[in-house]
Amino acid sequence: MVLALVRCAFPGIAGTDSAEAGLTGNDTAETGLTGTDIASAEDRLSSSHSDNQVQPEAESPASDDLRQETPDLATASSSSEQSEVAYSAPSTTVSRNYLKDGEAPHPILSVPSYDTCFPDSNHVQLVAAQKWGVKPVKNRVEAEKRKDDLVYAALSPYYNVDNLTSSIPYLVPRAAILLQDIGQAFYDSLQVKGIPLHRLLVTSMLRTHADVKSLRRSNGNATEHSCHLYGTTFDISYVTFRPVESPDGPRRRTVRDDSLKFVLSEVLNDMRQQGRCYIKYERRQSCYHMTVR
Repeated sequence: MVLALVRCAFPGIAGTDSAEAGLTGNDTAETGLTGTDIASAEDRLSSSHSDNQVQPEAESPASDDLRQETPDLATASSSSEQSEVAYSAPSTTVSRNYLKDGEAPHPILSVPSYDTCFPDSNHVQLVAAQKWGVKPVKNRVEAEKRKDDLVYAALSPYYNVDNLTSSIPYLVPRAAILLQDIGQAFYDSLQVKGIPLHRLLVTSMLRTHADVKSLRRSNGNATEHSCHLYGTTFDISYVTFRPVESPDGPRRRTVRDDSLKFVLSEVLNDMRQQGRCYIKYERRQSCYHMTVR
C-alpha cells in the first residue's frame, strides 16, 4: 500500500517502458531522449551494423588481366598434354573423306600368312600373262617398237620406280591400271589408319629375252619363262617405301617398315580376292611378284 501511495504521489517513478528500454525517467530527462529519439537511434545502429558487414570486393580490371594471363590448372594441364602428344607423335592429317569426326583410326591387321595368302607360282601366273600380255620381245630396241601395245608406267603419284637395270618401265594397259589402283588403295588405307603417306617402290616391270638371260646369270630365282616378258607382271618391294614429304614442311614421324608391309599385305590380299591378280610372296627378292588377271 505504501508503494502504491508513493506511485500516486510521484507518477514519474512508474516509468515501466523506460525501465524496459534500460532508461529511467531521470536518464531520459538528463539526456533529453524521447521515445522517437530512441527509435531513430536504433535505426541508425541497425544501418551501421549493415554497413559494417563484409561486402564482396568489386573486381578490378587488373584482376581480369591477371586471370587472363594465368589460366586455370585444368586448362594449363590440357595444353601441356596436347603439346606433349603433338611433339612425341605428330598426327597425320586425315582427309574428312576417309574418317568421320571422332572416328578412331582403323587397326593394322596384316594377313594370317604371307605364304598362304600369296601362293601363286610362276606356272599359275604364266597362263594369265600369255592371255593378257604382248608377244615377248628380244631386246630393248625391239621393245621400243611395241609402244602401241604398251604404256609408260614410271610416272605416278602413288608409287616410285626403282633404278631398273634388268627391266624397263612399260606394262600393258590392264597391268598399268592394276598397279595404279594398288598404289591408290595403299594411300587410302594409310589415311584411314592414321599413318603418314608413303609411296610403294616398284622394282621390276617388262623384261626382254636379253634381260632375262642376263638376270639368270646372277639370280638363280629367275626363270627362262618369265611372266615379265609379257608386260603383265611387276614386282613391289615389301621392305622399302618412300615417305611423302613436303620440302618446306615439317618432317613426318618415322614409321616402321613392317607396319607398312602389313598394310600393303591387306591391300594386295583384297586385290587378289577380287580376282584382279595372282601374287607370289618372294622371300629371296623381298618383293610381291604379281600378274594381272
